[in-house]
Amino acid sequence: MLSFDIEKMLFCIPTKAHDKETITKLLRAHPEVQYVSLVGIDMGGHDTDEKIPVELFIEDMDSMLEKGVQTDGSSVALPVIASLNNAKVDMIPDLNVNWYVDYNYLNADPALELPVGTLRIPSFLIHNESFACGSRVMLRDAMTHLKKEILDVLHKHPYVFEYLDVADSVDDIEEIILTSATELEFWVKTPDDKGDREQLFTSQVLKEQYWKRTYGEVRTALEDTLKLLDKYGLAVEMGHKEVGGVKARMGNTGHYDHVMEQLEIDWKYDDAMQAADNENQAKYVVRDIFTMHGLDVTFMAKPFPGVAGSGEHTHIGIAAKLKNGKTCNLFSPADMNKHFMSPIGFGALMGLLKNYEVVNPFVSSSNDAFNRLKPGFEAPVCVVTSLGKSPTEPSRNRTVLAGLIRDNSNPLATRFELRAPNPKSNTYLVLMSSYMAIIDGIRAALEAEKTPEDLEKSISKKYGEEDFYLERDREYRTEKNVFDDFSQDERDTLFGRAPATVWENITALERFPEKTEIFKKGGVLTDLTLDSYKEQITNQWRTEVHDRIIPSRMDTIRNCKKIHDDEYANDLDDANWEGIEELRRELGKDNLYNKCLLTQVKEALDSGNYEEASKLQLLIQDKVSELMDKYAAYTKNIF
Repeated sequence: MLSFDIEKMLFCIPTKAHDKETITKLLRAHPEVQYVSLVGIDMGGHDTDEKIPVELFIEDMDSMLEKGVQTDGSSVALPVIASLNNAKVDMIPDLNVNWYVDYNYLNADPALELPVGTLRIPSFLIHNESFACGSRVMLRDAMTHLKKEILDVLHKHPYVFEYLDVADSVDDIEEIILTSATELEFWVKTPDDKGDREQLFTSQVLKEQYWKRTYGEVRTALEDTLKLLDKYGLAVEMGHKEVGGVKARMGNTGHYDHVMEQLEIDWKYDDAMQAADNENQAKYVVRDIFTMHGLDVTFMAKPFPGVAGSGEHTHIGIAAKLKNGKTCNLFSPADMNKHFMSPIGFGALMGLLKNYEVVNPFVSSSNDAFNRLKPGFEAPVCVVTSLGKSPTEPSRNRTVLAGLIRDNSNPLATRFELRAPNPKSNTYLVLMSSYMAIIDGIRAALEAEKTPEDLEKSISKKYGEEDFYLERDREYRTEKNVFDDFSQDERDTLFGRAPATVWENITALERFPEKTEIFKKGGVLTDLTLDSYKEQITNQWRTEVHDRIIPSRMDTIRNCKKIHDDEYANDLDDANWEGIEELRRELGKDNLYNKCLLTQVKEALDSGNYEEASKLQLLIQDKVSELMDKYAAYTKNIF
């Protein structure tokens, strides 16, 4: 449990308090805050963390708030942009979001009896004093562009106000508001414990863990985490058990051991930039608090094969603050019982779906992400949406990529839930790419002056039907179960073949040049920033496969050892082992005439033949999965 008096601690300096006098007063009143860190977000989604003594920050505050601090460009992931011989990068504070204090609960100041804190100030990265870059910059510019574009298209096509709630014209609008929220899923376990795949799978099928009561250290850590997140102002809505996990056992010490559980925490939506910052801070709090209780935390998308991975469903909404003080949800129709959405809502969803081939590289950019995106585990595998059976019968189809969430009694609740992101997705870039796709669809729908009826027909089109915006040989909506009601061939034909590796995904930015152009509108992205991102993700994928996945696969192969005694074995044991040994050699054993699959993929990566490496990666995945299944069957027949 928390042993500090958290009522005495400073957790947040809100946007309205970002003047020198107020900041100085707060820091002086809270000596537990002893460091300041300017936090930039690079192309890889990594955030910087440096320790500036708080007294030095107060002394130089004017300069730091205006000019920031300098970092070495070789220390952040900005390939193509910052290099060893051109490495000047400044971090300029963002004054328009909350600043959070990050506490080290393992380092208490003895005089204060409080943990030592670091004020983390979200910042923009600036290369060579003029080129703004990095994930945070990209989201900022996308938000600015989207707001401007919406006002412009509303001004030019006022017909749409007939289908909107509250607002009568663009002159009624004071401000466009972009809202977002994320749902954080994660696994916790006692250190060094390894999950039994069959136990985890069986528990998942029987729904033995979902929404169940938590116990012991997991319960205490979860409650402490929720309490702290509220102190940061995140307005926690709930924390609960997710579908994955097995029941822990009470040990001789009076503590639970063999803990292996999946949890979820949700908090209130916010401005898009603030929502991304909130998620970053929430993950730090979760990890710190659960670690204090002796539990490991992983935000991996798929930490255990064969069972549910962790998603981070991202909710996206657009509203307008009116001059009369009211707020209007631009996705909601004037008549919630007649239409699913307004033309703006339909256009936004259609833009996201049509352009998802180039949005996806910003959503799923790691090998871990693709390990999760498999049929049957409540993770999306097709570019398709669900609206519900009718406007009066909303449904939650959990098998689609983007679902419409609405409440007929609350028009402000209408939003999209993008289900592909995971806890390690770069939320800044998920939102940036989604917004740029969304405005493409909104502009198309309103320029064609389509009604909600027209647009519902468009998004519900059948394969082969022509449409004013969506592609002919695709379908975009289903109310069916995508996993069970369609074969793999049907899914590929109707909804498009999904990429299976990081390399397949990132090359979409080159294979669909007309769609990639959406990111360049308004100068949001340039060829340089796109090249930087592609280089970062390609390098990350290549290095991970070469130096992590290949050695890990070899360890798996080596651990599949012969365990039966020839004297007591039967023909089945011998046959099982023979099949295992054949797979082991194919995967990991070179000879004078042939190279094994692991050697082949390594050589393909070394030579830059990434297309071949991507194909071999998929083949190795299938072979290793087959090996593990065969080895499990073999061991179960040995006394």
